[in-house]
Amino acid sequence: MKCQRRNFGLVPGKLPGTGPGWGRWAGARGPGRGERALRTACRRRGRGVPGAGAVPVLHFPAGPSLPQTPRRAPGAMDYDRNKALLLELQRAAGTGNDRCADCGEPDPEWASYKLGIFICLNCSGIHRNLPEISRVKSLRLDFWESNLIEFMRNHGNLWAKAKYEAKVPPYYYIPKSHDCLVLRQQWIRAKYERGEFLDTGVCHDPCSAGSREGCLWKLGKGHRQFQKRQFLLSAREGVMKYYSKESKGPKAVISVETLNAMFQVEKTGHSHGLQITYITDGQTRNLFVYHESGKEIVDWFNAIRAARYHYLRTTFPNVPEPELIPRITRNFVKEGYMEKTGPKQKEAFKVRWFCLDSQERNLLYFKNPLDAFAQGQVFIGRRDEGYEVRDYLPQKVWMKKKKPVITLVTPVREFVFICENDKKQREWMDALNGVITQP
Repeated sequence: MKCQRRNFGLVPGKLPGTGPGWGRWAGARGPGRGERALRTACRRRGRGVPGAGAVPVLHFPAGPSLPQTPRRAPGAMDYDRNKALLLELQRAAGTGNDRCADCGEPDPEWASYKLGIFICLNCSGIHRNLPEISRVKSLRLDFWESNLIEFMRNHGNLWAKAKYEAKVPPYYYIPKSHDCLVLRQQWIRAKYERGEFLDTGVCHDPCSAGSREGCLWKLGKGHRQFQKRQFLLSAREGVMKYYSKESKGPKAVISVETLNAMFQVEKTGHSHGLQITYITDGQTRNLFVYHESGKEIVDWFNAIRAARYHYLRTTFPNVPEPELIPRITRNFVKEGYMEKTGPKQKEAFKVRWFCLDSQERNLLYFKNPLDAFAQGQVFIGRRDEGYEVRDYLPQKVWMKKKKPVITLVTPVREFVFICENDKKQREWMDALNGVITQP
């Protein structure tokens, strides 16, 4: 019998399944090997499986199409030329662009092309979190279009300072590059996001700005936990009070005369941690507080500064303002651990936490960094008054193992300290000598 070849609807120039008789053949024979393979592949990929008799779609190479003009990428000449123009703007004299517009860090290498200012790397990270207000680029790593270069040329740091810092109160703390993150964050948000210092804004007087009431989390006894306490600050009365839940009256009444505040992030273990110090019964007293809101804790800090400024301005009306501003609040010049011996210099050395207050010329030492009261303090006078710092032991003091030491000479006695290493010794000696040499 002669074998007859059947076409089964395969027509030259047409796809399978389009010719006559294809459906009848497929229905009679059932799904073929190719269709079964398609179903298996669809199951593995999580897609729907074609029904019986479905035929896979075949994709053929596309035919020739009309050539499209590609978008022109910036060339090397444009990149180098615009970068040179931008760096020239950053170094231009009389523009203020050579320092960060927000913290004063020299040689900023970033810029906000939405605000027209030059900023440092750290401040650029804060600006990135304000996309509605600021957009940043690197001066050296990113490509700058010509229109952005022109925008930067027409603005700049001095222009921004005149606009966004038109009414900064004299008591408001303007952070530097070494200050903690929350201070720099709230300074940038206050300027550009909230517009607190625009020329159209209202500048509150120190007396009203130095009055505040609210809750802060205060570290309790034994460094165990922070407890919520009510605080009241009154510049008019010249006091700050705080209340506990148990007491009806204030737990403490703090005079603004000796009140001080400084941010202590590492010591408190909180990014919004604040240390408040004051004098009570001749002793330095510490309070450690924080608030969940960065804006709230910075507002408290500047309210304390406003109350202090009001006190200083009222008490010393003839003192020039540039001399009053540094005395509003202050940070410790140096803090850290050292070992200390007793007055006879024969006692065992004990580890203590030291804080150097250059304004009050005091070296305070605590058993623990978060102690409420200091164990003692050493007044540091001037060199012509008999105060001196040495890097060796007194003649009568002997140690088995050589260690980096400091001898603080006073008219009353010689204090001997042991430092962790040579680097710490140099840092402490420089800090102590800085206090001795200041007028």
